[in-house]
Amino acid sequence: MSGRIFQNVVVQMKDSVDKTIGVVDDQGTVVSATELSLIGSKLSDFPQVLESGGLPVQTELRAYAPLVSDSGKTEYYAFANGSGPDSKALSIVAAVAFNESKNNYEEKHNKAAFVKNIISDNILPGDIYVRAKELHFSTDELRSVILVRQTDKADVAAVESIQRLFPEKQKDFVLNINETDIVVIKALSSKDSHNEVDEAARAIEKTLKEDLDITCVIGVSTDAHHLRELADRYKESQVAIDVGHVFESDKSIVYYESLGLGRIIYQLPTTLCEMFLREVFKKNPIETLDDDTLETINRFFENNLNVSETSRKLYVHRNTLVYRLEKIKKLTGLDLREFDHAIVFKVAMMVKMYLDSLNGGKF
Repeated sequence: MSGRIFQNVVVQMKDSVDKTIGVVDDQGTVVSATELSLIGSKLSDFPQVLESGGLPVQTELRAYAPLVSDSGKTEYYAFANGSGPDSKALSIVAAVAFNESKNNYEEKHNKAAFVKNIISDNILPGDIYVRAKELHFSTDELRSVILVRQTDKADVAAVESIQRLFPEKQKDFVLNINETDIVVIKALSSKDSHNEVDEAARAIEKTLKEDLDITCVIGVSTDAHHLRELADRYKESQVAIDVGHVFESDKSIVYYESLGLGRIIYQLPTTLCEMFLREVFKKNPIETLDDDTLETINRFFENNLNVSETSRKLYVHRNTLVYRLEKIKKLTGLDLREFDHAIVFKVAMMVKMYLDSLNGGKF
């Protein structure tokens, strides 16, 4: 198919150039040319191109310029006969024309490119239905967006490892977003979508660790019921990772729908958060609480404000815990044994964690 695309460009350029131009694949075989007899033959000077490391090359017979794909791979080279500087310039110009034509065709006829344009907001909502119809793409199928972010190191082979987990390439899409981020658009059955997504996320995490020794964090969106919702679901997966980093740093798989209060706090302006902390801690700022006191507070919340259970988990006498809670009340004016006060204190702690994360600090 690429040969036909390139030949269409060649036909348009043929009357405007006085040199033989065309395209060869990465084996040096001519796939398109103004001189039709060259198609299918191998160019003898092509090995010199492979030694150049993907840069434009001038040989004694002709000039070559690479056609670089979005993934960074070079599968084709434009060439122009002749050894002068005008041949090299012509090969570079031709490469731009060939590459643009190839990318336009792939964008129009490639489902993965179509999906990537949707999540990147590079297509108008009104065009989604039209393009989906051209590609025979189901618009109303249930889907989830899984964002995989490589943390300790990044490896280009991660995309291929994940792709092997999703062989249904016309339904599931694995998209390389940038150096660290990979997005999986997973088609779901409506019966048990949560378990289906959870299994997929855990399989991705396990595969990257076992195959490439890569540690990752995974953000999972809510379900998309239509193609046009994928852009919003992609944003949800990003928020899941960002909010999870602040409030659920111990988790490697974070679900947007499980973020709860943290998601709301994450969207608040910092000035409002700072004002809230000043209003809550009128007597003393939250920084006056030492690490042991904070540990006591966290355990108290983990055990649902149950004094007896918390003292047992902390290995302290019940009266000792009551004394500590009284001390906290004197310092902050909040009695954590009262439900309303406990809620305010819990929110304040999360707000403080959020502000510290923005400043590179740690609560």
